[in-house]
Amino acid sequence: MVQDGDGLPRWRQLLGRIGVWVSGPAIDEDPGGLAQLVERLGYTGLWIGGGNSNGAAFPRLEALLAATDRLVVATGIANIWAWEPAEMAQQAGRLAAAFPDRFLLGLGVSHAPLVQQLGRRYEQPYNAMVGYLDALDAAGGVRPPRVLAALGARMLRLSADRGAGAHPYLTTPEHTASARSVLGPGPLLAPEQAVVLDDDADVARQRARDYLARYLHLPNYTANLRRLGWGASDLEGGGSDAFVDALVPHGGIDDVTRIVQAHLQAGADHVCIQPLADDGVDRRALEQLAPALTAEAAGGPGTHR
Repeated sequence: MVQDGDGLPRWRQLLGRIGVWVSGPAIDEDPGGLAQLVERLGYTGLWIGGGNSNGAAFPRLEALLAATDRLVVATGIANIWAWEPAEMAQQAGRLAAAFPDRFLLGLGVSHAPLVQQLGRRYEQPYNAMVGYLDALDAAGGVRPPRVLAALGARMLRLSADRGAGAHPYLTTPEHTASARSVLGPGPLLAPEQAVVLDDDADVARQRARDYLARYLHLPNYTANLRRLGWGASDLEGGGSDAFVDALVPHGGIDDVTRIVQAHLQAGADHVCIQPLADDGVDRRALEQLAPALTAEAAGGPGTHR
């Protein structure tokens, strides 16, 4: 990666400290408006979920970039089984050329049940990712920086060796600390963190359980959660209260700020928050959290610097 004069990788500076993660389909009515709000509030990255190939994916990303001036837009995460490498290279390269230093390509191997829905066989995902990266490199053209949806040590090491770093999803600060120890000090580490801005524990936990329901049936996530020490009883029945509170913390602004601080102190370069709402994007929470989180972002580097 290109180095700036202060010795920090250029993309660490461009991406900043605090971003926002949203589901792609949830913003289709007004992608530019959301991007402008995120940028105005002082967040520096916008991560767009929805990894399967569809005609709206790259036009959506282009609309977000065109509506803003500085915001870094990232895919969080594009499913490699759903995109042919040549098409991915062409589409991602076009955005990287049109919006220099503002597009980050996130790639992941997804999960067996989702890949099977595409009519593909999910086998040897690590080797599939290596082959996909080889094909992207062979395609040539403008190449945006890329991060991998890495949870386990092997994929984390690959994210450092063949990309700018890692974008873990559905994790905790404990995972962030472990991931940083695998990555070492150089690569980007940008975990996602879902939160519910609500002091009512019953309401918040129900919203969290609604969100977690689909993920607790996906084996790559459940395997990682078990590595973090959660047992089968924690994951059953929508998740124990302790499990739900750890994966999707709730409370007031100070509570959310503390969990972001915990990730940064554990070694994250950038934390992308996902405030949950019934429609997928809690804009009110983004507005309420922005002063505290952007102040936290200005507070200095994490412990691994």
